[in-house]
Amino acid sequence: MPMLPLRTAMALGTAGILVTGVLSASAAWAKPAAELPPPPDFQDVTVHDPSVVTDGDDIWVFGSHGASAHTTDLIAWEQNSIDLSQDADNPLFEDIYAELAETFEWAQTRTLWAADVIQLPDGRYAMYYNACKGDSPRSALGLAVSDAVDGPYENEGILLKSGMWDEESENPGEVYDARLHPNAVDPDAFYDAEGDLWMVYGSYSGGIFILKLDPATGEPLPGQGYGTHLVGGNHSRIEAPTIRYDEETGYYYLFLSFGGLDVSGGYDVRVARSKSPDGPYLDAQGNDMTEVKANPSLPLFDDASVEPYGVKLMGGHVFTRELGDPGTGPGTGYVSPGHTSWYDDEEGRSFMVFHARFPGTGEAHEVRVHQMWMNADGWPVVSPQRYAGETAGKVFRDDVVGSWQLIDLGKDITATAATPSDIKLQANGTIAGELTGRWKLTSRHTAELTIGGTVYKGVFAPTWDAQYERWSVGLSVVSEGGVTLWGRAVDILSPKDAVAAVAAAIDLGDTSAVTTDLQLPTSGTAGTTISWSSSAPEVVSDAGVVTRPGIGDPAATASLTATVTNGTASTTVSFPVTVLPRTPGVLAGSWSFDGGLADATGAHAPATTTADRIHLPGGAAAYVADGVDGSALHLDGTSGVRLPDGLVQGSSYSVSLWLRPEVLTQYTTAFFAAASADSWVSLVPRGHGGVGGSTMVWSGSAWYDAGTGQSLPVGEWSHVAFVVDEGWISVYIDGVRRFHGSGFPDVLSSPGANFALGVNWWDTPFQGDVDELTVWGSALTPQDIAELAAS
Repeated sequence: MPMLPLRTAMALGTAGILVTGVLSASAAWAKPAAELPPPPDFQDVTVHDPSVVTDGDDIWVFGSHGASAHTTDLIAWEQNSIDLSQDADNPLFEDIYAELAETFEWAQTRTLWAADVIQLPDGRYAMYYNACKGDSPRSALGLAVSDAVDGPYENEGILLKSGMWDEESENPGEVYDARLHPNAVDPDAFYDAEGDLWMVYGSYSGGIFILKLDPATGEPLPGQGYGTHLVGGNHSRIEAPTIRYDEETGYYYLFLSFGGLDVSGGYDVRVARSKSPDGPYLDAQGNDMTEVKANPSLPLFDDASVEPYGVKLMGGHVFTRELGDPGTGPGTGYVSPGHTSWYDDEEGRSFMVFHARFPGTGEAHEVRVHQMWMNADGWPVVSPQRYAGETAGKVFRDDVVGSWQLIDLGKDITATAATPSDIKLQANGTIAGELTGRWKLTSRHTAELTIGGTVYKGVFAPTWDAQYERWSVGLSVVSEGGVTLWGRAVDILSPKDAVAAVAAAIDLGDTSAVTTDLQLPTSGTAGTTISWSSSAPEVVSDAGVVTRPGIGDPAATASLTATVTNGTASTTVSFPVTVLPRTPGVLAGSWSFDGGLADATGAHAPATTTADRIHLPGGAAAYVADGVDGSALHLDGTSGVRLPDGLVQGSSYSVSLWLRPEVLTQYTTAFFAAASADSWVSLVPRGHGGVGGSTMVWSGSAWYDAGTGQSLPVGEWSHVAFVVDEGWISVYIDGVRRFHGSGFPDVLSSPGANFALGVNWWDTPFQGDVDELTVWGSALTPQDIAELAAS
């Protein structure tokens, strides 16, 4: 067996610990305040697809795109390297593009996918790197080694290739078939109970495979080809395998991610187990995972065929927060969590390490760590809250009797976040509320729930509740059908206290100079309702719709009154509102594209052409005769137009233009403005999957997705506009507002921002026509936008 610091060596399972009572003497939340762990000081990092390896006291994660980070406590992380698209001078290699040139050439890409690092018996660190074309399984998986965990790594060469076109695969005599053969990505190297070295790998395509490795070199033993098939096939969306051996149960646990990794993909974490590292792996219902694959008669990426299988441990969810509850925002949870790794510490605690996206933040992602235990049936259960330094101990009934939010994570693969039911765990062992049944506290902190005739087994455990900013108790249980329930204890206010809390929490912002509609809350904590009435509906309606006085008219005033009710308790709160009149727009620049790139206002020099990126000179201006008014600018998909720098500055501005796309490609910008590569706003005719591919205004890296729910027609003119006003944004198509929301980032308050049509620093340029562009240094009204769309 390898020495303990190796990632896989300390497989100290907890199933036996729960029985023998080795856990600490008292529950963390039940200790006196002086004995509780301090509030966690989380320091977060971005490493997509993190894989864990240790180096002394340092715990490292390596992931996709050359990113890496490390920590000593799983709480405070330090970034070591970042995405190659942000910094091509990656510190893990002396010259990554020279060192891995053959890999990038084969995979036809400029980035890497999910790397895995493990320490070999001789002390060297082996990195299993991989690259994939992305729109096909044309991939290369290779090995690099280093004497130090942080490199520099030296390339040993490609181990496996996939995605050949009508060529022999790694299995001699077999032409590559993506339905049967693996995509050579997502490696995970691990030691088995005997100290032998293996690598499990694969993503979509033909599924997940396993190879035995030579521990002296880290390379596959000869004669295995692609290895042994474990799960998946026919392009089923199953990827990111990792295997953990548990000494107490004697099982190997194969963790997988089902679904797609982006915000609309429904990524989730599942597990199956085997007595042998190379399978067969079975789920809790006894299903052989080698048979779990997509139906070849259905379209690609058929989720319905595979979603009943595996024990689902984690998925998209939100523990909701209501108005009047502590904290801020809509609640806490994850979007598309997955691509897991694991870590076992010297205290016998086990942890799941993964990446997650978050509600309302688009594609931004961070590393997360949750503690993990084995239930009474030998299946993993995972804490419902991120690890904050806790150690599970004895739980008393008084710790858990009370009100709970309980989330059923189900078995479906879905982008819809699971939300909680409100229940009570009562002192007599019954469950009341939106779900009913019975509960037990067994052993020291093991839990058993029976709901609807289904038995769920797991643990009660201490958690740090970020919303309440306190130590609390959580619940994680799984059924024999492989369904996980997550719970957190919550406070339920009395009707009187709830009314007071909601009334105090209502915040309409600054209502002394209103120029846009008001968002009026209608519900709050503990079932509280809020109704609204206006003293002057012609100024602001009971629903918060604002009608501004005309240009030159005086400001209008009204009073909005909220009636807050819960049972027999009720109170009212009034808000004076002053609505400002419409003002003439401040026109910053105007381009009609009547055969040239001149600014019609005369305030700026003519715009210039670019190549396929905003910073690259080149390209040539072309025009079509059938514009909206006269001729229009034509962009051919290989060039763009650079508008004057510093065109507008501030937190209020408007953009109006006509677009006639010839093709719609994801992420392509039509209008782009940026203070830097990390602070930008982009009008995207075809948005990402999180908005269903609809036209959107997108901002990063303080991510914001303003999706319209509507796509622009190809080959037809559409008027598109967006208005940003002190954190509010409205997006219009053909004069109709399709999105309105708050919290938009302050992107253009710095001087000298860059502006362009059709290009940014990263994505495929726009192909189509543009006409009648106007940019305003003020927030236009809905009436203004309607007039521009009608002109």
